[in-house]
Amino acid sequence: MNPLDAVDTKGPLEAMTQLPAVDLPTKFGRFRAIGFAAGPDGKEHVAVVHGDIVGKHGVPTRVHSECLTGDALGSLRCDCRDQLQASLEALAGYPEGVLLYLRQEGRGIGLANKLRAYGLQELGYDTFEANKLLGFQADPRDYGVAASMLRALGVESVRLMTNNPSKISGLREHGIEVVGRIPVLAGENEHNARYLSAKERAGHWLERSGT
Repeated sequence: MNPLDAVDTKGPLEAMTQLPAVDLPTKFGRFRAIGFAAGPDGKEHVAVVHGDIVGKHGVPTRVHSECLTGDALGSLRCDCRDQLQASLEALAGYPEGVLLYLRQEGRGIGLANKLRAYGLQELGYDTFEANKLLGFQADPRDYGVAASMLRALGVESVRLMTNNPSKISGLREHGIEVVGRIPVLAGENEHNARYLSAKERAGHWLERSGT
């Protein structure tokens, strides 16, 4: 039995089904996709795996929150697509690595509320202020599901590909050993400069590049 098919039933994955790995060739390299279906929040998530990560320490890992407008539609209001593509390209160059694609649209507030937040941003509020005005925390994402996915995949510890210190602390709070950080270059353009500045004010470590 492929160890990647084994389901860890602890924590947030208790009600989630782990699907068998399937081949996922991409323009960045060849990966395997492993779905995690119908969790406690009713959402489905996917792990995109490169190489053999089972039992490995210091695995390069990207925890990426869904962004339909950026990832799929190419919105320039954020740097999500740039970070997603840069992470996949980088992971393909490592002996092993994993990207967890989490269904946490709009930092967990959902697509409709994210679009409402866009409207507030057009009135001058930043992305975090807009979330609060809609009645949410500035960033209500939780990384318990990500931690359980990593345990199910057999990862012993990670080097996290992130600019967000909250992701590091969030994984550690759920028992994942983070042994290092790999910066992810943020693509800056005229439409997302204010968004990136808001992230910096919120404590993100950003290295910007023009796009």
